[in-house]
Amino acid sequence: MDDQRIGSDLHKDLFGPGFDWGVSTAAFQTEGSWDIDGKDESIWDTFTQKKGKIFGGQHARVACDFYNRYEQDIDLIGQLNIPNFRFSIAWTRVIKNGAGEPNEAGLAYYDHVINYCLEKGITPWVTLYHWDLPQVLEAQGGWTNRHSVQWFSNFVTVCAKRYGDRVKNWMVMNEPAVFTGAGYFLGLHAPGRKGLGNFVPAVHHVTMSIAAGSKILRALVSGANIGNTFSCSHIEPYTDKPRDVAAAKRADVLINRLYIEPLIGMGYPYADLPVLKHIQRYIKPGDEDLLTADLDFIGLQNYTREIVRSSFFTPYVGAKLVEAKSRKVPLTEMGWEVYPQAMYEVIKKFSAYPQIKNIRITENGAAFKDVLENGRVNDEKRTRYLHDNLQQVLKAKNEGCPVNGYFVWTLTDNFEWAEGYRPHFGLIHVNFDTQERIIKDSGHWYKEFLAGN
Repeated sequence: MDDQRIGSDLHKDLFGPGFDWGVSTAAFQTEGSWDIDGKDESIWDTFTQKKGKIFGGQHARVACDFYNRYEQDIDLIGQLNIPNFRFSIAWTRVIKNGAGEPNEAGLAYYDHVINYCLEKGITPWVTLYHWDLPQVLEAQGGWTNRHSVQWFSNFVTVCAKRYGDRVKNWMVMNEPAVFTGAGYFLGLHAPGRKGLGNFVPAVHHVTMSIAAGSKILRALVSGANIGNTFSCSHIEPYTDKPRDVAAAKRADVLINRLYIEPLIGMGYPYADLPVLKHIQRYIKPGDEDLLTADLDFIGLQNYTREIVRSSFFTPYVGAKLVEAKSRKVPLTEMGWEVYPQAMYEVIKKFSAYPQIKNIRITENGAAFKDVLENGRVNDEKRTRYLHDNLQQVLKAKNEGCPVNGYFVWTLTDNFEWAEGYRPHFGLIHVNFDTQERIIKDSGHWYKEFLAGN
């Protein structure tokens, strides 16, 4: 691969000063040390023990061993010229029994991570909730329990008071549509619940929790830069027939609009997806005033587009995705279409909300089949993917969209939820038997790009 050729038409300076360049990770996917220093069990610790839920019966008890190797990995971030590091705090490490007393050993661990970042000149960006709800709280209903708003508020308060003197960039939750949809409706992710009766209350309580968390951060952290991340996909109808167009609109509500609209003061999008009216049974007097979040930016996380067709037999939504593999298009190892234009489309879509003044791409990346040969991973497809998506970010920015940051998913190959260790998204290869790290060609390309070469 000729890295210079791939990057020759794109330069960091084109994005302007003040553009935030970074890399993103998540606690459960990287840390390991699942029962160390007073850490409690999370819903994902429990879920990975269930037969048939994770590819190959794999688990994250060791993962990338970031808990013990954080200095090594932060050193690698510095070596790659990456100025901003997004990571999450494991609720189960810092609060005993989910809603009990703070756990000093867990709190001290993140002190070390944050302090080491700052020592190395790397700015920490903290995600408070990246899917690892304490199992003890799930046993009480998890996000279907209205008390979850208070449980989460307590967690946010502890973190804000402990780290707010050093951490100014915060994301309240990661991808609420994914963890409620896959975890409380489809049962594909932890905690493995299914059905509308679980999904609908979880949606409302998560939305309220995001809003509450943002306001706690505002009150407790001086100079805070507060955001929330949202999974989003560019949605297109399979044909121009009215039924497919209508189906795509309904899918767009579920995938892109469900959380952002109430959080920016528009309320739930009932009109375009009537099944959402079931949320009303969980709304208590005064809740509407508690849904709007105090956000400085939103984080968009885009990987692909989705093609949608009408489906009479799909309950509630009346729509189904047309799988990318059936459309004979280029695919990643996740089976997702390689379609960089989706990045431009979602930035334009979210920029159209007048309430949204600042956007950062907080995840973007691709899993491809990596081959380690002679100490090198020549991952040209990943490099091309990152380059082409950055072109689309720049196109949107040049058209006036308020996009001011880009974070690659992810630093190291890691535990990718139900897919286990099969898909590799990292800029850095990890041998999970030895924990050896090798920077891939895509990592070297990003390093050179960030150096302005």
